[in-house]
Amino acid sequence: METPDARTSRWRRLLPRMPRMPRSRGRWVAGLAALAVLAGAGTWTAAADDGGPAVHRQDRMMRIDGVSLDTSYFTTGGTQRRPAVLIGHGFGGSKNDVRAQAEQLAAAGYAVLTWSARGFGKSGGEISLNAPDREVEDVSRLIDWLADRPEVELDAKGDPRVGVTGASYGGAVSLLAAGYDKRVDAIAPQITYWNLADALFPDGVFKKLWAGILVTTGGGCQKFEKRLCDMYERVAVSGKPDAAARALLTERSPSAVADRIKVPALIVQGQSDSLFPLDQADAMAGAISGNGAPVAVDWIAGGHDGGDLETDRVRRRIGAWFDRYLKGDKGTDTGPAFRVTRTGGIDSTDGAALTRGASSATYPGLDSGGEPIGLGRRTQTFRNPAGANPPAISAVPGVGGGLSQLSSLGVGLSLDFPGQYARFDSAPLDTPLRVTGSPTVRVEVAAERGDAVLFGKVYDVSPDGKQQVLPSQLVAPFRIPQARQGKAVTLALPAVDHRFDAGHRLRLVLSATDLGYASPAEPTTYTVTPTGPLTVPTAPALKTAPATLPWWTWGLPAAAVLIAAALLLTARRTATPAPDPALAEVPLQITGLSKKYARSTDRYAVRELSFRVEKGQVLGLLGPNGAGKTTTLRMLMGLITPDDGEIRVFGQAVRPGAPVLSRVGSFVEGAGFLPHLSGRANLELYWQATGRPAEDAHIEEALEIAGLGEALARAVRTYSQGMRQRLAIAQAMLGMPDLLILDEPTNGLDPPQIREMRDVMIRYAAGGRTVIVSSHLLSEVEQSCTHLVVMDRGRLVQAGPVAEITGSGDMLLVTSARELTEPLVEKIAALPGIGSAARTDDGRGLLVRLDGVTSPELITELVRLDVPLTGVGPHRRLEDAFLTLISGGSA
Repeated sequence: METPDARTSRWRRLLPRMPRMPRSRGRWVAGLAALAVLAGAGTWTAAADDGGPAVHRQDRMMRIDGVSLDTSYFTTGGTQRRPAVLIGHGFGGSKNDVRAQAEQLAAAGYAVLTWSARGFGKSGGEISLNAPDREVEDVSRLIDWLADRPEVELDAKGDPRVGVTGASYGGAVSLLAAGYDKRVDAIAPQITYWNLADALFPDGVFKKLWAGILVTTGGGCQKFEKRLCDMYERVAVSGKPDAAARALLTERSPSAVADRIKVPALIVQGQSDSLFPLDQADAMAGAISGNGAPVAVDWIAGGHDGGDLETDRVRRRIGAWFDRYLKGDKGTDTGPAFRVTRTGGIDSTDGAALTRGASSATYPGLDSGGEPIGLGRRTQTFRNPAGANPPAISAVPGVGGGLSQLSSLGVGLSLDFPGQYARFDSAPLDTPLRVTGSPTVRVEVAAERGDAVLFGKVYDVSPDGKQQVLPSQLVAPFRIPQARQGKAVTLALPAVDHRFDAGHRLRLVLSATDLGYASPAEPTTYTVTPTGPLTVPTAPALKTAPATLPWWTWGLPAAAVLIAAALLLTARRTATPAPDPALAEVPLQITGLSKKYARSTDRYAVRELSFRVEKGQVLGLLGPNGAGKTTTLRMLMGLITPDDGEIRVFGQAVRPGAPVLSRVGSFVEGAGFLPHLSGRANLELYWQATGRPAEDAHIEEALEIAGLGEALARAVRTYSQGMRQRLAIAQAMLGMPDLLILDEPTNGLDPPQIREMRDVMIRYAAGGRTVIVSSHLLSEVEQSCTHLVVMDRGRLVQAGPVAEITGSGDMLLVTSARELTEPLVEKIAALPGIGSAARTDDGRGLLVRLDGVTSPELITELVRLDVPLTGVGPHRRLEDAFLTLISGGSA
C-alpha cells in the first residue's frame, strides 16, 4: 500500500503499503518508562515555500518495549501551543515517504511526528500487521511523548490535541489509534482497509496475487510475526482461507473496534484499487457516522492499482479537516460530505491529470438511486478448467495502474477465455447512464460439484460490440457453497463511478477464474441463470463541478477573436441588401452565385449557381475535385466574397461578419484545438471566445449528439482522428445552429467511424435543423442525405431528392442467400403490381420493376414465397447516377 509521498524505487511505487504484524507474542509492557530516547540526529531546517516560518526537524530513535522506532519531529520552533498530527506511512515504506506532508502541516501551525513502523526503514521489530499490542500501542506511546512537549496543545494533562493520518497501512493505524486511544481527536485515513480479512479473503475467496505481493514487499515471510507467516503459507497452499485466518486478520482490523471510533473522519479512498476497493471505505463511513461523528468521503482517481493520487488536493483537504477539528476553526470549509473525482486525460504542459469533481451534501453510499437494467433470463453453462488455468485477467497488481487508467480513457484490456464464463447483455441504452456505486444482480448458481467460485464484473460495450471496457479493471469474487446453490442469491459487483454512453450496452460477466484470485483446481461445470435485472446505483444527488481553466487557455483565443473582430470592423464595408421576409424560414437560398479564380478574368470556380435548402433536410453537396464545392461553402460562411449573385440565410444576405452567421455552424477544412486541453475544455474555451452567454452554448446537447462520452475529459492530443472529427462537429454544433455546414467530415475515418458520423448528422437534422454536407463518399451520402446538389466545373448539374436523382422510384435490386429458380422468378413476375422481374447474371439477384406495388408490399410477398432475402434496394445507385451526371468526371 503505497503512500502518495513515496519516493522509493519504481517497483516499490507499484506495490501496496499495508499494516505491520506483531513481533513477539509476549505481553506488552506499557508505561512511559518503556519510551526512551536512544539517539538524537540533530536538527534540520527548511524555509517554507511561501516564505513562511522555517520548519525544524528533529530525528531520534525511540525505544518502546525493547523495539527501536525511527522518528522525526517537525515544528516551526517556539513554545506557542499548537495541535499535533501523527502521519503513518504505507506498507513497505518508511517515515521518509511522508516528510513533505509533515513539513507542510508543520508550516501550517502543527507539531508533526512521523515514524517508521516496526519492521520498516531503520526501525526494529517484526511486522505484525497493526496488532493492537504492538503497532497500535506504539502510536499511543508516541502520543504520550507529544503530551510532554511544551509546544503541543493539551486537552488535559497527558492528553494532547492530536490528529492521525496516513495512507494504506498508515491509514489503517489512524483508524485503529482512534479506536484504542481516546485521546485521538480527528483522523484522515487514505486508501486503506476497514476489515483486512474481507479485503484479502473477499466472500471467502483468497486474493492470492495481492497477498503474495504484500509478503514480498514486507521482506519475505521471515520478516513477519510467526503466526502471520504460518497463516499466510497455510492459506496460500490450500487456496482457501479458513476460519482461523479470518479471525487473525479481523482482530487486527479497524472493524474490530468499530463502536469505539467516534472522532471526525475524512475518508479518502481510491477508485483504481483492487486491493482495498470502495466498499471498504463505505463500511468505515457507515460505522463511524453511526457513532455520531462527522464523516466526509472522498473518492480519488487513483489507488493501489496506480493512477492519480491527487496528492496536492488531498493534502489541502486534510489540512482543512484538521484546521476545523483540531484548531477549532469553524469557518474552515472542509469540503462536501461526498466527492468523487471524474478523471480525464493528461495536460501535456505539466503532466497533471485533467479532472473535475462531482459532489453531494450527503454521502449516498453504494446503492443510491438504483435503476434496473434488464438482462434476460437465459441459463448459461460454462467450465472451471483444470488447475484454474488459463485464468481470466482483470486487474494486474503491480502493473495495474496502467490498466485502470487506460480503462478510464476508453481502452479495454481485460480478458475472458471462451467456455469459462457466462455473459449477459443489456439492450442498448437510450440515454447516457452514470453509475456511481455497486451494481447488484440476483442469480441462481449451480456447480457440478463442491462450491461455486465466480468472478463478477460489468463491462461497458460499444454499439458495434467490438470494444468492451472494464471500469477501473475491477472484479468481485463470490463463493457460493452447495447449501446456497439452486436458490436466488444477490451478488454485489465492484463499486465504480463510470458513465455508459447512449447506444452502449452493459455486459455482466461471471467468470470461473481470475488472475488475482485462487480458484478451485478441480475441473467442474457451473450453471448460472439471472432471476432479476442488473440494478445500478446512479447517486442522483451528485452534481458535477465545472472545470477551471488557467487564464492563458482562454486569453489567447479570446485575443485572437478580438483581433479578428477589429479587422472585420475596419475592413471595407459594402452595402448589405435588405432582408427578404418571404425567405425568413428558409435556411438557405443561393441565387446566381459566381466566383472567379484569383488573378483570372474568365476562369470560374463557381458560376451561376442556384439552389434552395429547406428545414429538416440533410443536403449532400457532390462533385468531382475542382467542382467548386469548398469555394461555395466558404462563400456561404462569409469567409470569401462572391463576385456575383446572392446568398441568403433565413432571408438575410450573407456578408463577412453578418449577424445571421450566428445561426450557422461550420466544419470546413478541419478545426484547430489546443492539444493539452481536454475535449470539453476546448469547447468551453471556444464558446468563451465568442463572447456569447454560456447558457446559449447548449454544450451538453451538442455533446449528446456527437457521442464522445468519457473521451471529453481526455487531452485532445490522445484522440484518434475519428474522435477529433466528432469534437470538431460538436464545436460546429455549439449554440445548436439552425444550419450546420460540414465539409468532408469523414476524411481519415475508418468504416465504423464513418457510420458514427453519419448517425451524428441524421440525429442533428432530426430536430428540425438543416445540415449541408460535402463528401466524396457517395455511399455515405446516399444513406445519410435526403437531398442532393450535384456540381461539376463550378456549375449546378442537378438538384433534388436522393431518390429522384438515383432514379430509384420504380426499379429495385433484390438479393438472395441462394440462387433463384426460374419458376420462382416467374411467380414473382406474375404478382399484381409487378411490371417485370429478371435474374441477374449470378442467379442470386433479381431486378424488379414496380408497377403499382410499393417496396414494403413487395418484401411481404417475397417473404411469403420463402425467398431468403439478403437485401432490397434501388437498382440505380448514387454512384451510377453521379458518374452519368458528370459525364465520367472523377469524384
